[in-house]
Amino acid sequence: MFVKYQEPEVMRDPIHDYIHISYQVIWDCINAKEFQRLRRIRQLGGSFQIFHTAEHSRFSHSVGVYEIVRRMIAEVKGLKEELSEYEQVTVMLAGLLHDIGHGPYSHVFETISHCSHERFTQRIILEDSEINAILKSAHPDLPKDVASVISYTHPNELLNQLVSGQLDADRMDYLLRDAYFTGTSYGRFDMEKVLRAMTIKQHRLVVKESGIYAVENYIMARYHMYWQIYYHPISRSFEAVLTLFFKRMQVLYQKDPANLSGTELFFPFLKAEEISIDDFFFMDESSVQYGFHVLTKSEDEILADLAGRLLNRHLFRYETLTESRIPMIKKELAEKGLDPDYYCYFDRAIQKPYQPYRSENGHNIWVWKADGSIVELSQVSSIVHAIAKADIKENRLLFYP
Repeated sequence: MFVKYQEPEVMRDPIHDYIHISYQVIWDCINAKEFQRLRRIRQLGGSFQIFHTAEHSRFSHSVGVYEIVRRMIAEVKGLKEELSEYEQVTVMLAGLLHDIGHGPYSHVFETISHCSHERFTQRIILEDSEINAILKSAHPDLPKDVASVISYTHPNELLNQLVSGQLDADRMDYLLRDAYFTGTSYGRFDMEKVLRAMTIKQHRLVVKESGIYAVENYIMARYHMYWQIYYHPISRSFEAVLTLFFKRMQVLYQKDPANLSGTELFFPFLKAEEISIDDFFFMDESSVQYGFHVLTKSEDEILADLAGRLLNRHLFRYETLTESRIPMIKKELAEKGLDPDYYCYFDRAIQKPYQPYRSENGHNIWVWKADGSIVELSQVSSIVHAIAKADIKENRLLFYP
């Protein structure tokens, strides 16, 4: 059905050694302009402000997710037999393209522009784009089916589990990759053992009982990566200043777009209108940084100051939130001539590394026990049970100069 190379194309990778591409449709998608754009989007948003080597891209993560899905199909016992060639290619493409709708600086851009990366991923796959044309030329149903795996609505639950489960290719790649590029050990886990422990039972992806310890290690890696890396206060300070920068831009744009002369690239994202795929394509981190440079010369003192802070890492300080402190801090800022609307930012972070779903088809982690029964992970792991029953950890920080 699909054109397959006699000798696979390969890409060198520090996490997976080699990434192997055998299908032309996958190689063509990698070379499409929408996918190449991911080279210009950092994987970890503002984390490079604190972990100076965290410069890796959404591109490298996405091809890594593809490679794990490919390995699952090849190595997980019973999986290849469960899937047709069409389904195998569909789920590999879903792994490859799952982040193609990401904007600059990771998830923070979504709150600024009100455009979720999930929605733009769907639009790029389904609407008029190079990616859509490549998929349709391979099979007319491929865009729809790839998009359904990414949105966890594909009728074959196995495909959804591989890309969007609690033990999926996406999480496994970003934990290992982000740990490597931040120079930390928090995210490391034994992926080889996890893959060996996976199997198919009752048309469901499960983990053998002997693999429970490796999966516990994976879940703890997630927990530590969130609090030590993803929610690091310095990274969150950068995101706070970036959010306030765009807030100021929107106010000035509504008064008069001429206030933002030279940064017209931002205008589609400052309007309360649907953003075109073409406009979205041109918005990457290189574009945003150019905007920072231009706006350091803005006549608006607040915007110029925030742009300079982002460029030169003059970020806000932070403290654990005490409700009674907010009015006092805002008063002090106002007395120093700093508008609290743009120099005071509250951020709330919550995270639970594993939460079982009640639905039988929810993306839980299932364990195949020695007696042949299949149970949800927290029922057989005391560590995961304790995590699932524990209170959700919450961290509230207030950022200001």
